[in-house]
Amino acid sequence: MLELRQVVKTFGNLRAVDGVDLDIGANRITGVIGPNGAGKTTLFNLIAGSLKPDAGEVSFAGMRIDGVSPDRIFRHGLARTFQIPRPFPQMTVLENAMLVSLNQTGERFWANWWQAGRVASEEKAGRERAVEVLRFCGLGNHLGHMAGALSGGQQKLLELARVLMIEPKMILLDEPAAGVNPSLMETLIEKIQALHAQGVTFLIIEHNMDLVMRLCHPIVVMAQGKVILEGAPEEIRRHPDVIDAYLGHA
Repeated sequence: MLELRQVVKTFGNLRAVDGVDLDIGANRITGVIGPNGAGKTTLFNLIAGSLKPDAGEVSFAGMRIDGVSPDRIFRHGLARTFQIPRPFPQMTVLENAMLVSLNQTGERFWANWWQAGRVASEEKAGRERAVEVLRFCGLGNHLGHMAGALSGGQQKLLELARVLMIEPKMILLDEPAAGVNPSLMETLIEKIQALHAQGVTFLIIEHNMDLVMRLCHPIVVMAQGKVILEGAPEEIRRHPDVIDAYLGHA
């Protein structure tokens, strides 16, 4: 589903991502862990198109995407969420989800007069899809609420709902558990598992090791911009290189 070959990104003298090779299998929930500064979020930005690699190649679902704009990558079925949610706070939860609908005829100015019926039909379908995904994400009772009034955990669920509007092949989750209370975290885990059962592939950055060990297989460990280990949860949990990366030398 996703392949990275010798991907490098530098900022001045810092090699934030240093020759990373990865193969992410389809219909997997792959976790990425590592200490702060390991290069995890930079790696996500390279995959999602926010940054262009200085070297190496990134391919997704048969298409080379390094250097491709984020909107084209999104349209190809690779979506991401952010560690800090980014809703439009003065718009309703429903409006936030409806904005994601792609290829809307009504986005062309004159079409609202010359193709009014088609515009109305597409808007109705977009609304129905938005209601469906918001209910799936547990936000069905908040459709008319302003997105800025949601809790941090509910905003994480809204981010998930927005990417689901395009029925993505793969979702990148950047620290989904950060700032989320235990009850909503359980809801988030349930939704990830349900989507995985439907065939969605996930790549997750997370510091919450309980979530990682419960959800992810395999787990990739990064340190100082490099992948230092990849394996099953139990192997990762006990490996001395992982302990060293997180805790340092005794």
